[in-house]
Amino acid sequence: MIDIHNHILPEMDDGAENIQESIEMARKAVEQGITNIIATPHYYKGKYDNDKEKVEGQTTKLNQVLSDLEIPLKVWPGQEIRISDELLKEYDNNNVMALNGSKYMLLELPSSHVPRYTERLIFDLQMKGITPIIAHPERNMEIMKNPHLLEELIWKGAYSQITAGSITGKFGWRTKRFSKYLIHSGLTHLIASDAHNIGNRGFQMREAYELVEKNMGQEVVDAFHVNSENVLYGMKVKELFV
Repeated sequence: MIDIHNHILPEMDDGAENIQESIEMARKAVEQGITNIIATPHYYKGKYDNDKEKVEGQTTKLNQVLSDLEIPLKVWPGQEIRISDELLKEYDNNNVMALNGSKYMLLELPSSHVPRYTERLIFDLQMKGITPIIAHPERNMEIMKNPHLLEELIWKGAYSQITAGSITGKFGWRTKRFSKYLIHSGLTHLIASDAHNIGNRGFQMREAYELVEKNMGQEVVDAFHVNSENVLYGMKVKELFV
């Protein structure tokens, strides 16, 4: 199993506080059946200045620790990038990166709304060969009220990723119901943990996939798994038809 959105790197953001917590998270990931993680610390200019070089360095260090401890988990570099009108400049300055050097970039919207420049930014990123993935749209208040906003972004060329905990009900029944709607409507393409710790923001990937299998069948689960692998290795993400 591959997790493309995770806050396992230590002392970077609101995820793992130290290397010991990173190790504990890695062990929990392995228990879940996760073999590969794309580490995606927040990049939020002025708050979490986790630039590309820093992320790659910390990823290398964590992989060495996991190897020394014989924990069978491989960590790859990435970022969860807060959307801004300066994002293209940050990309040109080599501060922000695609996931594992692929063509896919994980973007975070504000939780309350979808900025009006989002469609233009998606277009501009595509002109640079980057395909945006919208992180956890099921937790965006404006999208919850008007799913057509997400549909427009996907029609313009973006993909979306929902959180495992949203599927299991961790974020409440409304978010759980909306996540199911997004899957059924073909408005999401990936499931990831967005894990921050081993407590209240754990993985829940196995539990989420079990619910998807129960409600929608093994074929849908397999499609999600293939898409996560394709993101990791820079191959084509496919639409889901449920």
